[in-house]
Amino acid sequence: MNVLIVHSHPEPDSLNAGLKNIAIDTLQAQGHHVEVSDLYAEGFDPVEGPQHYPHRQDPVYFSALTEQRSASDHDRLPADVKREISRLERADLLIFQFPLWWHAQPAMLKGWFDRVFVYGGLYTGRQRYDQGHFRGRRAICSVTTGAPQTAFGPGGRGGDIERLMWPIHYSLYYMGYDVLSPFLSHGIQGGGLSYQAEASFRAHLERLKLDWSRRLTQLEEEKPLRFNGWSDWHQDGSAKFPVSPLHSGAVIS
Repeated sequence: MNVLIVHSHPEPDSLNAGLKNIAIDTLQAQGHHVEVSDLYAEGFDPVEGPQHYPHRQDPVYFSALTEQRSASDHDRLPADVKREISRLERADLLIFQFPLWWHAQPAMLKGWFDRVFVYGGLYTGRQRYDQGHFRGRRAICSVTTGAPQTAFGPGGRGGDIERLMWPIHYSLYYMGYDVLSPFLSHGIQGGGLSYQAEASFRAHLERLKLDWSRRLTQLEEEKPLRFNGWSDWHQDGSAKFPVSPLHSGAVIS
């Protein structure tokens, strides 16, 4: 199996980097081939804009969708985007390793989504969701949070983690991926925040590393999260409820 790890953390000695390295070692020990996109180390530019398109389809008004499609059609995508797409095309499993910052992924990783999942090349009006370009492939997020697990349940101080993760999960499903439940490393204290004594915290980190390594050996047996597909929607995009069950977090009461 070919695996791509998209790593988004600026500190090489962080837990995120450690979990990335554990994934490399564990998966390679299983005989899998692993590639890494280390966004900070490689200096990936997360800001989409006209500066990336010297041969504009529309030189007057910049539309990301228009320029992405034109660049895809004419093999003029920026070199860093072409590199990332090549890595994606080789990968049977996609792993994202990142911290939860301001209730979402870091801006670096959001920008990776903005620039790499190019319109026309990797998705179109009909090539989405369960008909997406990457259907049949799997994706999982490994995420660290500062607050402890108890803060991320329904009504918790940190916000319901399922709702916080929904945008990135749904974006991956939008591209066709089978999305696995995330691996969540809670309570990663730092910057003056402390939730437990130092010795207990260190033991907590070691347990998380072991749990992640074990999880990685079982991914092929896991069932993906459930989302609605084309057969569940009317032509205008509205849901065929109550005929079709709701498997999408798009509707939150």
